[in-house]
Formats: sequence, C-alpha cells, structure tokens
Amino acid sequence: MNFANPLSAMYALDSGRSRSICAENKTGAKGQGGKAASNLGPSRKGSPCITLLPNQENVLAEIHSAGIINHIWITLPDRTNDADCFILRDLILKMYWDGEETPSVESPIGDFFCLGFGTTYQVNSQLVVVNPNRGMNCYFQMPFRKSAKIVIESQHPRNVNACYFQIDYCEYDSLPEDIGYFHAKFNREKITTLKKDYTIIDNIKGTGQYIGTFMSIATLERYWWGEGEMKFYLDGDREYPTICGTGTEDYFGGAFSFARYENGKTIETNYNSLYLGYPYYSNHDDMVTNQYHNDDSVPMRCFYRWHVLDPIKFHEDLRLTVQQIGAGHKGLFERQDDYSSVAYWYQSEPHNKFDALPCREDRIPR
Repeated sequence: MNFANPLSAMYALDSGRSRSICAENKTGAKGQGGKAASNLGPSRKGSPCITLLPNQENVLAEIHSAGIINHIWITLPDRTNDADCFILRDLILKMYWDGEETPSVESPIGDFFCLGFGTTYQVNSQLVVVNPNRGMNCYFQMPFRKSAKIVIESQHPRNVNACYFQIDYCEYDSLPEDIGYFHAKFNREKITTLKKDYTIIDNIKGTGQYIGTFMSIATLERYWWGEGEMKFYLDGDREYPTICGTGTEDYFGGAFSFARYENGKTIETNYNSLYLGYPYYSNHDDMVTNQYHNDDSVPMRCFYRWHVLDPIKFHEDLRLTVQQIGAGHKGLFERQDDYSSVAYWYQSEPHNKFDALPCREDRIPR
C-alpha cells in the first residue's frame, strides 16, 4: 500500500480485498451481491434502495474488519412533498470508527457533499462530485482498524422512501500504525456576531492534518462581503494564528470578487476545479414550493477547498475561523451574515466529542 501516492492504487498489487455495501448486499459479503428478486425473477434488481424512517438512525453499513472506504455514492429525493423541501438538511450523516461511541463525522448529508442551503447543483472536484440529479459521490479515503459504522439519522417528518447508496471499500488484515482517521463536522451561525470571527472548527486535539473546507454564505448586508481572512490556529496559538490568508475569495482560489465584466456590469463567476471551487450562486430560492419560485431571497453562495497537496498539519490542536469583513464605498467595515460550513480532517483517535449540531429549525436555510 502506497498511501503517499493515491494514483499508485491503479497499479500497485497488495493484499486488499474489494467489497461493496448497498441495499442488495447490506454486509458486503463476498459472492452475496444482487440476490434479491423482483417481478423479473431472482437476482433481477429486487431491492435497490431503502426507506429512511423519521426520528431514527438508519444504518447504511456496518463493517467488522480492518479496511479503507474509498468511495461513497448516495442519491435521495429532494422532498417528500412541497411543504418539506429541505431533506438534505434534515438527514444527518454520521460515521463511527473502531467502535467509538461518538461520531467522527456528523453533518447534514447535503452539506457533507458540498450542497448548501438544502438545494442541488453540480460539483466537480477531486474529492466530492455531485452529478445530475443529486448523484452525490465522495472519494475521501476512510481507514479503520477494527470496524466502521455509517448511519443516516433522519430528522425529516416523513418517510424518505428512496435512498439509494453504494459504499466501496477494501478489507485488509491490518493497517499501518501511523494512519489518521477521517473526520468531518458541520457548523452554522444564522447571524454571525459583529467583530467576532465565525468558527469553522475548534477544539480539535491530537495529531493530524486538515484537508478541506466547504462553506455556504447567505449575505445579509449590502456591498462586497469577502474581505474576511481565514485563520488557522495551530499547536498552542492563542491570540494570533500561524496561517492567515488575505481574503475569503482568495482562500477559495478566486480573485477580485470572482468578477468578470460585461457591458460595464460586474458579474460573479462560478467555477469547479480539482481542489477549489465556487459551484453555486443564487439570489432567488431554488426550492420550488407549490410550483412557484421565490425571488424574494438574499444572495446565497457555496464554496469548497481541498488541501490535498497542501494539508495543514497539526500536532497538538487546531482551530479555524474566518472574519466577517466587507468593503463598500467607505472602505472596509465589519458585517454580519449567515454562515454554514463543514470542516474535513484526519487525526489520531480518540477525538474530542463534538458540540451538538444546530437543531432542525436552526438548520433550515433562510
């Protein structure tokens, strides 16, 4: 196994045994795929999906071995009726490694797959890909030494009757001692505090490396919003960070307001790339309710950045924040907006228990 170069997986021969879990092979057992019967007969697409029950943790996978998850694909309906159109914020994705009691991954499923505001759009990156129509894929490698458990906790008020999924992994007899465990955590502030930086992640203790950020911003004030700097506080940093950027759009690989100019008008420009992107912008509500679009909405933007080639390494602790600073005709000013985010990192276990997620009502997009 050459973990330093993931491309080596295409030619390196090792002891891994490929397995896959889906609705038709819930254990990933060898030679047990596609057995369910349909009206076409035995082994003819008899059980392609599961129903997610409300107010329950619905188990997608339980693995009892050493292994590495390499790919997850999930798709879901966008609603159960017009009144309940935020399934992607109602379903909480959780992952547990090696029998731990608290999750290492805890996020609304949409935000985990870089879909903000409970809506859908295309994402084309190295680690997360979302294809039409809500084909959500991730390629984070997720190692475990003894066991893995993946669940979706449904806080949606009705049954979600069509959850399709596939979890592709390799079993191993053992894994190297120096591996880190995959973690991801969601946060939101419906209105940030004036002059106080928004916290993307805090209270990470241990040794590891930070590998990605997804962020959704609903701007609540006028003028340019993106002068805030990203701050990485590493290994005992308190008042000032070790790593501080130059602006929010700069952290996500853009420049000068993501702007292009047409006929004297400034137009923000979306993009997707391997490691960073701005896949979504809208100033109207894309969720249709009672067959109407709501055009009375604040501007909404979503961004991702993957630190694949530039991981942020820490050996004691890590905290990541971003300022809320804007720019207008009178220069820089402090502002308040609606921020949501998912932080992604690897670290040694055990990890500190996460703060509670915002309740369902506080996750519903503005």
